[in-house]
Amino acid sequence: MSVRDVPVRGGPAAGEPAQGVSGRGAPARSGPSAPADGPLPGSGSPSRGGAAARTGRPRAGRAGRAGAWAELLRVPALFTVPGDALAGAAAAGARPGPRTLLAIGSSLCLYEAGMALNDWADRAEDAVERPHRPLPSGRIRPAAALAAAGALTGAGLALAAGAGRPALAVAAPLAATVWAYDLALKHTPAGPVAMAAARGLDLLLGAAATGGGTRAALPSAALLGTHTLAVTAVSRRETTGGSALAPLAALATTGALTGLVNRRHTRLPAGRRAAAAPGLPGPAPAGRPPATSGALATALGAAYAATAARPYLHATLNPSPPLTQRAVGGGIRATIPLQAALAARSGAAATALLVAALAPAGRMFARRAGMRKVSIT
Repeated sequence: MSVRDVPVRGGPAAGEPAQGVSGRGAPARSGPSAPADGPLPGSGSPSRGGAAARTGRPRAGRAGRAGAWAELLRVPALFTVPGDALAGAAAAGARPGPRTLLAIGSSLCLYEAGMALNDWADRAEDAVERPHRPLPSGRIRPAAALAAAGALTGAGLALAAGAGRPALAVAAPLAATVWAYDLALKHTPAGPVAMAAARGLDLLLGAAATGGGTRAALPSAALLGTHTLAVTAVSRRETTGGSALAPLAALATTGALTGLVNRRHTRLPAGRRAAAAPGLPGPAPAGRPPATSGALATALGAAYAATAARPYLHATLNPSPPLTQRAVGGGIRATIPLQAALAARSGAAATALLVAALAPAGRMFARRAGMRKVSIT
């Protein structure tokens, strides 16, 4: 689970969500011609004396260091993470509880571990193509990024252990997948598959922590993983463009997933532990979710399709780098409505609405943080 943000000074209008596109104009990852970051917050002017003048280097204060770490960790992308565990809990037929919160915390830590590790692994490439990134620009030391990745991985596994053995049994291969992707698989044909596996395991983590098992959540994990596979495949050409096959395949995948999400889902009977959860709603007749949840799933499925399909179509008709990057951004933004649709499909309307609310929250945070451009690789 790793993404890359692309600072662009002339991108979409304020308020546009975190995404992997440059908006209007040049590609977000344009190599040496990409705009570099401005002076660090809190840096002094060499002509006015002080530490900056004596050392010849800009002095970054706490705000500057915090901003560098926020950029390294792609904080706006975190809003796509909680929906995994919540959709997993819904698929397991259990109401979210304290163990679900532990699973969300574990997911967030492992996700951020992948962010730090991604930049550490790509530091030589970034020095040429993205010198404004925190590591090549010298704002964060590579050793610090690697240490952060290790610490966040340990914290994620510890939180999963607190949610129970079933959760830890899912979190361990999830962490292994994150490290394998960043260190070895990213630039191989297995890269998109590894990214899809990580997202699917993240959903299963929520199911294992909340309901004690993962069997009932396997269909939802497969749907979410398939979406991630399609987006990642498109992202591999976002800097060069030239291929209409990947966005066309992603467009077809979006249509298929929308149809599957809108199909009524038969939920397996809850186990003894899940059934004992206070307030757990029992299955509707024939094991199907209530009509309200079905209508909500249809609406959220339509929102998912509307978010992803249009940029995929544009990239198919004209696979230029800017439009390919917009397609990646559309796929990333579509993750949250898909998670919400999966929760509604499982009969958890309240959980679905909670997940859907993460989308505007993420847009608001990204706008205020000034970090609007996030890509999946």
